[in-house]
Amino acid sequence: MILSTRQIPNIISAARAALVAPIAWLLVHHELPATLLLFLIAAVSDGADGFLAKHYGWQTELGAILDPLADKLLVITLMVALAYLKLLPGWLMAAAVIRDVVIVGGALAYRRWVGPVQMRPTSISKLNTLCQLALVVAVLSREIYSVPPAWCVIALGAIVLVTVTVSGLDYVLTYGRRAL
Repeated sequence: MILSTRQIPNIISAARAALVAPIAWLLVHHELPATLLLFLIAAVSDGADGFLAKHYGWQTELGAILDPLADKLLVITLMVALAYLKLLPGWLMAAAVIRDVVIVGGALAYRRWVGPVQMRPTSISKLNTLCQLALVVAVLSREIYSVPPAWCVIALGAIVLVTVTVSGLDYVLTYGRRAL
């Protein structure tokens, strides 16, 4: 099988998804510096695959599914693990998980009863992902290096709650209107 350059963003997304298990394993075994390093690599890869796909016109149908799936897998797994370790409030983790369950469940229902789903991440959804990534980095950095200050982590947590709520409602309203 010959791979074209067009597949590079998909390979990066797949590699990000493949990093989820080692990152989670390192985290639950309290290997926090290694967790942070691999998580930062995965987070940077999220920007890299999107940049390459858009800049060079390498968007594919597979990439439209693989990229957000890798993002959700990474962020949700880390938020669940951080909540399990009591480094993140359980209610914040639950809000993020519920949002993603509603979005995926809604997309499946839409596909079944309305037709193909052409999901494009909205600006608020992209902001939500960025805030969740920043929160994970802040929580890990605070635990390892005692920076940033606790108030910054709390503020980021509040911002994540707002963006989780607003982006979840945005998807529900947007696709609810399209379904009607």
